Amino acid sequence: MNVNIQTTHFVADSKLVSYVEKKLSKLPQFHERITKVDVFLKLDNVVHNIKDKIAEIKVHVPKHDFFVKHSSKSFEESFDFALDSVITQMKRQKEKMVA
Repeated sequence: MNVNIQTTHFVADSKLVSYVEKKLSKLPQFHERITKVDVFLKLDNVVHNIKDKIAEIKVHVPKHDFFVKHSSKSFEESFDFALDSVITQMKRQKEKMVA
């Protein structure tokens, strides 16, 4: 599984990158044929001074891609919500394949 982490409008510290990589290491238990995972961490520049932190996760498997986007006030929270959503999508896809 190839992991690609990209940041937009900021530079991620090593703590955030290791957090993301640690969480992503659990993905293969939900789908055994994951080829690549793209993670995009972005700062959303809104009119106010408060910037939303956006996490996008794209999981590539043969013949299918899973994509989730979530925003909140912290990258960890956005990433956790997005990861839960992508895991739910993967479980549903697997159930459809079995049924």
